Amino acid sequence: MKHNGQDSGKGNIIAFLGKETLFRGYLQFEGTVRIDGVLEGEIHSENTLIVGDGASITGTVNVGRIVCGGTINGKIVAQEAIQFVKPSNIKGEIKTPVLMIEEGVIFNGQCEMSTGVKKEKTPEGNDKK
Repeated sequence: MKHNGQDSGKGNIIAFLGKETLFRGYLQFEGTVRIDGVLEGEIHSENTLIVGDGASITGTVNVGRIVCGGTINGKIVAQEAIQFVKPSNIKGEIKTPVLMIEEGVIFNGQCEMSTGVKKEKTPEGNDKK
């Protein structure tokens, strides 16, 4: 991801919440979504969420990967990775196997580093994700 929050090539952005937009409720998506406005509620996806500089999220975020340059107050769970870039301001609880915090980011809260996706044994004895 570039510092300004542009997509890092993980996929095309399929939805965009603009700077002057307020959304309250439940957001579920596939693909990559970018938020530059205000969201109050819950976000659920197995894919990528980009939170732009100036964006504000209050609530629960449960995604595959998050790249954040905005403000989040609440709980963040990412199955793959969390990346906070300047000028992120994070308050709350985070859980992820991979955490990247750029200098200048403000983080106040709790962090739990999990081991990530666990491999399961198939009946043939081979590992699978």
